[in-house]
Amino acid sequence: MKEHAHQPEESDCWLAVNAGSSSLKLSAFDPEGNRVFSRQTDELNDPSGAEHAQALAKHLSTFESCCTGRPRGVAHRVVHGGDRFHAPTRVDDAMLAALRDIDHLAPLHNPLAVACIEAARQQLPDVEHYALFDTAFHHDLPPENRDYALPAWCREKLGIRRYGFHGLSVASALRSMAEQLGHPEERLNLIVAHLGNGASMTAIRRGKSSATSMGMTPLEGLVMGSRAGDIDPAIPGFLERHGGLTPEQIDHLLNRESGLTGLCGTRDLREIHTAIDRGDELAAEALSMYIHRIRHYLGGYLVNLGRLDALVFTGGVGEHDAIVRETVCEGLNMLGLAIDPDANRAPAEGPRPIHQPHSPAGIWIVPADEEGEMVRQLRDRH
Repeated sequence: MKEHAHQPEESDCWLAVNAGSSSLKLSAFDPEGNRVFSRQTDELNDPSGAEHAQALAKHLSTFESCCTGRPRGVAHRVVHGGDRFHAPTRVDDAMLAALRDIDHLAPLHNPLAVACIEAARQQLPDVEHYALFDTAFHHDLPPENRDYALPAWCREKLGIRRYGFHGLSVASALRSMAEQLGHPEERLNLIVAHLGNGASMTAIRRGKSSATSMGMTPLEGLVMGSRAGDIDPAIPGFLERHGGLTPEQIDHLLNRESGLTGLCGTRDLREIHTAIDRGDELAAEALSMYIHRIRHYLGGYLVNLGRLDALVFTGGVGEHDAIVRETVCEGLNMLGLAIDPDANRAPAEGPRPIHQPHSPAGIWIVPADEEGEMVRQLRDRH
């Protein structure tokens, strides 16, 4: 905020900064948790974070013209917290230094978040800033789902383990379902399908993460917009030895050129559906692989959870793509998931059920609200 002769008065607003790999969103919330301001910039492509920082400065100046006084606090989404960070953490110089030390765990995401934190601290020096981590929801995964079948020193010395991601989105879905079903969070068994450009599945047992599809990095698991998801671990070495690719080129291939983009040339499900309608076989095969991987994880989580209260669809694709939801649930009546095609396709807003009345487990659409969840967690600390 602009310098004043006296410290500006504190407003009622809380800010949330959500730095994605190619986007930046700034939102403000009133004391009741209602979103009162939102700005977003997409197509940011500078890996240094400079474009993110510039976009944030622009949005903060717009916020200043709409709200008087300094915000009560700023919540920053950070993708990876490693083993160290698994709760909202107040930002200071030492904390930022520790965060930079784990850049290698999420090189496509964490540096962007740090750039935004530094820019926000410079523009809002009299406000407390907190980092909230996507990995935090999964920090106490049971060992059988946390660890890889590698020698113990790999985890103990190098931190190689499953961390899981989309935790803020999953926590928001859990909170919403507790409200909708009228049960405490610690009673619920859910499967949350966060489907967007990045996509993951999480099994929740009694309100805690029991298993999740993403691993040490956000690359593992489902077929995503441009990420390969699960592949044979020998493939990167094969690409290096026989394809002549460097480790950096392999990383770029698996994260930026694979998934739906690599299979059919686009990561946009709307374009894929249109191409399928034209008879495009590559698009049809890509969608089949995308759905198959979701159902693969869904089946495994159903077996391990035993009792299921609800399957929850969230994220851009999960919320808006009726074809994906219906195809994922096709033929699952025998497993207790009976989707209602009319409810599934009906236009509506907010959390809503899309299962048939006799379905033993619910099927719900819950809009993702990472920014709202960040502010709720921050307000809970005050």
